[in-house]
Amino acid sequence: MAFPIRVGVQLQPQHSAQYSHIRDAVRRCEDFGVDVAFNWDHFFPLYGDPDGPHYECWTMLGAWAEQTSRLEIGALVTCNSYRNPELLADMARTVDHIADGRLILGIGSGWKDKDYVEYGYEFGTAGSRLDDLAAGLPRIKSRLAKLNPPPTRDIPVLIGGQGERKTLRLVAEYGDIWHGFTSLETYPAKAEILARHCADVGRDPATIERSAGVNGNSLDALLAEADAFVALGVTMLTVGVNGPDYDLTQAEALCRWRDRHQPNGS
Repeated sequence: MAFPIRVGVQLQPQHSAQYSHIRDAVRRCEDFGVDVAFNWDHFFPLYGDPDGPHYECWTMLGAWAEQTSRLEIGALVTCNSYRNPELLADMARTVDHIADGRLILGIGSGWKDKDYVEYGYEFGTAGSRLDDLAAGLPRIKSRLAKLNPPPTRDIPVLIGGQGERKTLRLVAEYGDIWHGFTSLETYPAKAEILARHCADVGRDPATIERSAGVNGNSLDALLAEADAFVALGVTMLTVGVNGPDYDLTQAEALCRWRDRHQPNGS
């Protein structure tokens, strides 16, 4: 299965005291052709002032769903621990309807201890959080099938992570998109392990869209990294941008690069 090259932007919901800065960034992304706008599911900034301004993930996705009309939206990624799986399924179905079928359900097992401690969730261990994700994914799928009205489409599930024994097995079983948080150097070995998990569950690994973050100290370096990832089979390339200014220079360059590779965009 061949996937089109797509450009994602993670609008990190931190360090912007005014939500209007984020609203404007989403508008600009849609205007110049970004394919997917992501946020993240944390409660405090991940870098910079740890107690700086920050906004909640899914409330924001509902606003983006109403604001936009073309680009897909989602979290990179939702933390499975913060919401009951049935509730998360209902939230995803609702945002899917508001967006007329443009939601990507990005999900992972969680890792940021401050989020857990400050908001009263049990942190557990990396293994226990992955076990919870493994239990939650079929519950999400089951609840989506029961909701009235149902989702507008089979909501694509993006699974974030690269753990070789558990995470990649879950990608093989449930993922439509894999975002491995890998580098150019680590991606090939992880992709090979994913292929082995796919063989174990009887799935063609080519049916899983591959996603990666790209960055560079210059636009030339950024685009060279994007070219290298595409050569490895990754087709969704995402840049992260931070508040309060949300500089989209790299995202615009990636969109122009995508269009040179793929004249009609995607």
